[in-house]
Amino acid sequence: MSEAYIVSALRTAGGRKGGRLKDWHPADLAGRVLGQVVQETGVDPADIDDVILGCVSQAGEQSNNIARYAVLASGLPVSVPATAIDRQCGSSQQAVHFAAQAVMSGAMDIVIAAGVESMTRVPMGTPARLPMEAGLGGPMSPRLKARYPGVTFSQFVGAERIARKHGLTKDMLDQFALESHLKAIAATEEGRFDSEIVPVEIIGDDGAAGIHNVDEGIRFGATLEAIQNVKLLLEDGQLTAASSSQVCDGAAGIMVVNDRGLKKLGVAPIARVHHMSVFAEDPVINLEAPLNATARALSRAGMKIGEIDLYEVNEAFAPIPLAWTRFIGADPARLNVNGGAIALGHPLGASGAKLMATLIHALRSGGGSWGLQAMCEGGGQANVTIVEAL
Repeated sequence: MSEAYIVSALRTAGGRKGGRLKDWHPADLAGRVLGQVVQETGVDPADIDDVILGCVSQAGEQSNNIARYAVLASGLPVSVPATAIDRQCGSSQQAVHFAAQAVMSGAMDIVIAAGVESMTRVPMGTPARLPMEAGLGGPMSPRLKARYPGVTFSQFVGAERIARKHGLTKDMLDQFALESHLKAIAATEEGRFDSEIVPVEIIGDDGAAGIHNVDEGIRFGATLEAIQNVKLLLEDGQLTAASSSQVCDGAAGIMVVNDRGLKKLGVAPIARVHHMSVFAEDPVINLEAPLNATARALSRAGMKIGEIDLYEVNEAFAPIPLAWTRFIGADPARLNVNGGAIALGHPLGASGAKLMATLIHALRSGGGSWGLQAMCEGGGQANVTIVEAL
């Protein structure tokens, strides 16, 4: 079986809700990244076997197979096929897995895994809300309700339960949120994101043309006091908007190839996919799956956490990476070293590929070899990927 190599890993800078990317249709935004991946690798577009794109809110501007529309918007040949997938927040991490599996099997040689989400233009929850408002029902079937009587699958409640279960206080969550911003500030000011960010043309509120290439969610003046004073999300809870991921617009793309693909391209790989797994458990506590998923992935890969140089664990809510670090016995200094979704934003379907791009570039710039990415997902699922930087 062939290896799965990564030859390009790029993302847009995140845009805040109603912010700098608000005027970009998601198909055009994803297409912008696809085009840059093609340009960076020099691939003959006709050699691309497939585009697999993650997107969570597949409604409105993100409906009808947004992946195909992104390909057409990118200017790639009409011969390039594409499909959109939804594994909730892990959608584009799963796209990387599917792309790697395709090239490892030999069925394909060159695949782009990508993700997009415009949370400004297609708000979170739209695919479920609109049909229910139209009287078409929702995803909770009678048998599902019978299995979970009176239960609402809430990520907010799940995150609060994880905080309590793992002994995490509000002070710990607030401090973690501050550190996310401070790390993102340092990474931005030191140019650590420059190699992974695709500049995007924008028109400012003043009508002037500009370039969006800095993550808009970073609070450059963040202080612990300001974070501590943000209103609680739940009356009896510990989480606030400040210790939760930011609503975000963005796109990302990863080109995955096998040995034949490398020969066609004539370029050196930047990383190799070493392990991929997906895991599921209790949908009520909802977001705790990355803990056991990571332990299982390390065991299957024959590795120990101490061998991993850097980890990207999505900051959907501060309790997730904090509980993960405690459970796995991981070194906090290796976790989300350039900040995470609390500062940089969480563009749902794009986040998996976005984190992968950041992880690979951080490993290469810091001289690390091994990276692990874990993502909590709605419904109690988790994806885990281990990569080797080359």
